[in-house]
Amino acid sequence: MKVELRQFQQEALKKLRQHTNSSIAEYLQSRNPQIISFTAPTGAGKTIILSALLESIFMGDENHIERPNSIAIWLSDDPELNDQSKDKIEAYADRIPFGQCVTIKDPDFDQPVLEDGKIYFLNTQKLATSSNLTKHSDTRQNTIWETLRNTIEQKGDRLYFIIDEAHRGAKSPKEAGKATTIMQKFIFGDTEVGLPPMPIVLGMSATVNRFNQLVSGTTSTIRHHSVSADEVRRSGLLKDRITIAYPEEQVANKDMSVLQAAADEWIDKCNHWFQYSQEQHYSHVNPIMLVQVENGTGNNITNTDIADCITKIESRYGKNFKDGEIVHAFGSPKSAITFGQYSLPYIEPSRISESQNIKIVFFKDTLSTGWDCPRAEAMMSFRRANDSTYIAQLLGRMIRTPKQMRIQVDETLNEVKLFLPHFNQSTVAEVIKSLKEIEGGDLPTEVTGAGISNNSVQILSATSNASCLGQSNSHSVATSSPTRTTHLVPVSGVANSAYIPSSITNTHVPTGAVETQSSEISSTETGADSMLATAHATSNPNTSTTTSSAASDASTDTSSSQTLYSRSDILYFINHQGYKNYFVRKVKVNDYLKSLFKLARLITIKGIDLQVWNNKKEAAATHIKDYIDSLKAAGIYDSSVKKVMEFRMRQNVFDSFGDSVDNHISKSLFSTTDSDVDRQLTLSESQLGNEGISYTYGQLYGDPDDDMVFKLDVIIYAGQTANREALQEWAKGEFHRLKTTYRMKFVNVAPNIREEYERIVKDGDAVSEYPLNLPSTVELKKDDNGQIYTDHLYADTEGKAQFKLNTWEQPVLQAEQANPDFVCWMRNLDRKPWSLTIPYTSNNDEKPMYPDFLIVRRSGNDLVVDVLEPHNQSLEDNLAKAKGLARYAATEQKIGRIQLIRVTDGIGSTKHLHRLDLTDSLVRDKVLHCNSNEELSSIFAQYSFE
Repeated sequence: MKVELRQFQQEALKKLRQHTNSSIAEYLQSRNPQIISFTAPTGAGKTIILSALLESIFMGDENHIERPNSIAIWLSDDPELNDQSKDKIEAYADRIPFGQCVTIKDPDFDQPVLEDGKIYFLNTQKLATSSNLTKHSDTRQNTIWETLRNTIEQKGDRLYFIIDEAHRGAKSPKEAGKATTIMQKFIFGDTEVGLPPMPIVLGMSATVNRFNQLVSGTTSTIRHHSVSADEVRRSGLLKDRITIAYPEEQVANKDMSVLQAAADEWIDKCNHWFQYSQEQHYSHVNPIMLVQVENGTGNNITNTDIADCITKIESRYGKNFKDGEIVHAFGSPKSAITFGQYSLPYIEPSRISESQNIKIVFFKDTLSTGWDCPRAEAMMSFRRANDSTYIAQLLGRMIRTPKQMRIQVDETLNEVKLFLPHFNQSTVAEVIKSLKEIEGGDLPTEVTGAGISNNSVQILSATSNASCLGQSNSHSVATSSPTRTTHLVPVSGVANSAYIPSSITNTHVPTGAVETQSSEISSTETGADSMLATAHATSNPNTSTTTSSAASDASTDTSSSQTLYSRSDILYFINHQGYKNYFVRKVKVNDYLKSLFKLARLITIKGIDLQVWNNKKEAAATHIKDYIDSLKAAGIYDSSVKKVMEFRMRQNVFDSFGDSVDNHISKSLFSTTDSDVDRQLTLSESQLGNEGISYTYGQLYGDPDDDMVFKLDVIIYAGQTANREALQEWAKGEFHRLKTTYRMKFVNVAPNIREEYERIVKDGDAVSEYPLNLPSTVELKKDDNGQIYTDHLYADTEGKAQFKLNTWEQPVLQAEQANPDFVCWMRNLDRKPWSLTIPYTSNNDEKPMYPDFLIVRRSGNDLVVDVLEPHNQSLEDNLAKAKGLARYAATEQKIGRIQLIRVTDGIGSTKHLHRLDLTDSLVRDKVLHCNSNEELSSIFAQYSFE
């Protein structure tokens, strides 16, 4: 495959391959039809997984021999969807040769039996009674039903029938009913057309219920595999959130007002993507805005004034669109259409995503099926409130991420917005309901509705600041900031506009690792600057001296000076400490060999250590050498070679799946050929990770005059399960050693390299460790009745953030704010990809915890980050989380305080805080040896403090 499958996709592929093997074996024994149900939510990459499955069936893999004479039929209820699936297989399954995928079309198709080695695409519309494919004629000798029947009878032991009905909701109820009836012909058979049931049916769907309804009443054996929404959500393949915006009030000309709001959203996404692509050195995404127009009446193509729409969008865009940047996908006519002064060329829906110059797409219904466009970042629909199903279908097409990964530094790029001028709160709820019914009830992406002017989400940044942090009154709402002297230190080798704070440079920040600032910086700045400021304290806290002499005074009179930090300073400081963070997954990791070589290859190609990859291959090759030497020492090497060089001719394909059936084996022995040795070597190399271990062994230990020797050695080694298991165990240890050795090397690298490192590490373990890396911009829920804070690490353009803290959290934060060394705080929200996550063990399962607060404070001339977790002692997870924090404190030495805090009532509204600091080794040891919540309470009573 050209694309690397995510962990859950690899697991799905493995399970489906097992199911196909078992289904073929059982069909051959009993002739009873077999069904495989594959359920995965929207965005899981079902087509990609099935592409990998077909590649494995036809071409083989590390655990299965190739079966090039297999036949696959891919059925959907839409020709556009078929084209898209065919394109994906040809694009990503690179071992499947071009031309192997065939679309069955009339009048061209007329065959008595399907050809071996082909993947056929068929849609239900071609199977209707009115279709030419189902009829004899002067030019057609075989109907499609006869072709399929003959293929089942002659080649049923290698025929796979795939039903892709995940998009069936795109049809009207009447059309959907027809499609279902046709699909069921292949499951139950149809005596009227002479079609027996398909031997092996693999159905993929977004919901279990949908496919269950399709196969209800069958006597076939059914095997299931499901991908959970949580697995897809964690993968980064989907946008975090879909926001549906609607007008709160009935206003005049609301259509165009909402269109302009949608245009503003699209322009904002264009700007954010441009900045991200420039800074991270990625190719630009080129976001698309979709505009769904009304149907037309009479001779009108549409009742929406498209010329006026374009004019309104151009007025927000600030310039005229070029030819080809605005297109239509109306379906009819499939040619250019002129609206006023604008000519809009036609584009097929499946071609939109690959056409990088397109900016605006007008359409009616054609994009609701057979189409995915991750570049679609904003959409406006002129549809009425009774079209909620159509709207929902479109959202399912916009849910995927453009880069096939979550954007860490800017959370606004993980959201897509839909604007609906003719909807209200209740009708938007219908859209959300329809979306969940169509795409799967447990949708991996959060879907919310909000009034256009009533935004329930706050966009907060740590790079654009309205005030500096570290003032004694910073927790109050600031109305203005003093002017102050700023000391800036240019960094060698970095552009002149790039600076880092002087105090941080001296103690924490590695030279040359600074991010370029976008704004001009002067030696004297106002409260909106993004750099460190050292202000001389006077009797009037609202004024400070801006002369050079004042700066001198500030540097000498330390008792009266106070260091102020901008948010970008603090973010930079945190992200360059390499604090340990963790990712906890439910899927068990079972291939450390792949994880090891992914990490070793990354370390090598990024220039961190040029020898690691080769060194690990050579180390793996020594395992083969040691095993072969042991065989020779035991005197059994020659007999092992003989077993490889001879094979039994099998008379039934059933045995090619590894099951031994003695009465199907010929007693004659045949000497293997060079080509068969090469085939076995390819299989062995796959079992060893496809990293070239076999050839490294040949170079180091092979016979230069006979390359057959090293090939046989590798085949003998890889053929033993115990050897592969031992190699996995070795790889597990080496993987962890590499992580430990090079972890800090990935703290200060470019963000795109760090993202790649984190993906490898997260896939390498059930609990994986990687450096904490906070984004520059976050999107958080706004609590309307929450309190406004000006000392939060992330803030809006006015320096404010709004949160509603519970009765446990409020007194803890207030106590921290009263500390004269307090600088700022951060709300560590649950289940955010960027949150500090600490694993803990509960009921023998690893689970993630998210401590409530990160506190930043001064410690002498340095900054220190604390982790505080106010926790209700009545909760059952008290002890488990306490131990998780204790283990974290034992391994992460750079954190200042790590405290578990209990809050009790005092007199009146007074609250008492009971702090248990787990950085104290005595306290930590007692917590780790604690056996009950009662014992933990005793430790609190003895060692906690206020």
